[in-house]
Amino acid sequence: MNLLDENVQRFIREYEGTTTTLLLKKPVFNGISNKELTQQIEGRRTAAKKLPFLLTAEGILFPPTLNLEQTSSETTAQYKAQGLHGECFLDLTCGFGIDAFFLSEKFKEVTLVEQNKELLSKVKHNWQVLGRKATFINGSAEAFLKATTAHYNLIYLDPARRDALKQKKFLLEDLSPNILELQSVLLQKADKVLTKLSPMIDISYLLHTLPKITHIHLVALRNEVKEVLVVQEPKKETQVQIHCVNLETEEPILQFTEAALHTPQVVYSAPKKYLYIPNNALLKSGAFNYIAQYFEVEKLDVNTHLYTSELLKKPFAGRVLQVTPINLKELKKGSKYCILSKNYPLSVAEIKKKYHIVEGSNKYLIFTRSVEGLVVLLGKVIE
Repeated sequence: MNLLDENVQRFIREYEGTTTTLLLKKPVFNGISNKELTQQIEGRRTAAKKLPFLLTAEGILFPPTLNLEQTSSETTAQYKAQGLHGECFLDLTCGFGIDAFFLSEKFKEVTLVEQNKELLSKVKHNWQVLGRKATFINGSAEAFLKATTAHYNLIYLDPARRDALKQKKFLLEDLSPNILELQSVLLQKADKVLTKLSPMIDISYLLHTLPKITHIHLVALRNEVKEVLVVQEPKKETQVQIHCVNLETEEPILQFTEAALHTPQVVYSAPKKYLYIPNNALLKSGAFNYIAQYFEVEKLDVNTHLYTSELLKKPFAGRVLQVTPINLKELKKGSKYCILSKNYPLSVAEIKKKYHIVEGSNKYLIFTRSVEGLVVLLGKVIE
């Protein structure tokens, strides 16, 4: 019996208990370990939240949890694929194939390269189930690039960001493959190179390290920065465009050139009627003065990346609160607030302990610093 047997697939779909309990039981099926069943059950549960399109087909096989954790969500994969099309697409680090599935949709020839033979086997099976064709190559990105004579409209890379000890790596030369060593061959063999990098990577470092960058996308999902995407085009000589997007929200996408990172002029102010908290994709860009100019708001302080205005400015790429100053002596023990600490001497945990505040409610307490010094604000979200 194997995982694709109808009875096994039904068990995987319908199992509602904990996988820990299942692991302690005797094997449910001959020839299949409960560990294998657990991997498929946990895979379906992850897919229900992260990759719902996979549950529209019967017989999808899921990889170990780590591979699923590292793969893009359906939402971020769809974002990457916007506007991309051509004859030939190459994914040099296929993984579980989610990005490749969406990126390759409007390409005629698709090649997927993956070092992990077992993982690639699952990808090949799943693509057949989903009715998508590709050429599957088991090998390293470096070896494939060295051997191929083909030219591609788009080459995609998502280099591994952990070493053998599972420690996270951020510098480009520490990734696998080492994309710095591959730059010349990548730019020779592609019209466009798209690389997915860690949300922790520094934007200035990227701009000074990688050649021929045309676009950088800072991609957040419900205000958590998930990835940094770098687009390189060997034939273009233009200013780098930076895109800040917060997916699954109605917040506007902000797009600006690299020059905006060096916007010199900004007006500072004590808090006024409205307070603006940029989303994390926008904060990741470092374009703090440009935010003030673009939205016509004032910044609280040089090192306080909060903004204010007397008149309401919408739509804003982040949260907007209506605020008033509050005297901390007025706070009652056990009061419930959502607490924010921005450029303030105490952390959220220290604030909760000192003032006996419980986190909760839709009311905000903002502990921050403006040009006039430390301030605490009571805030209500503007819908």
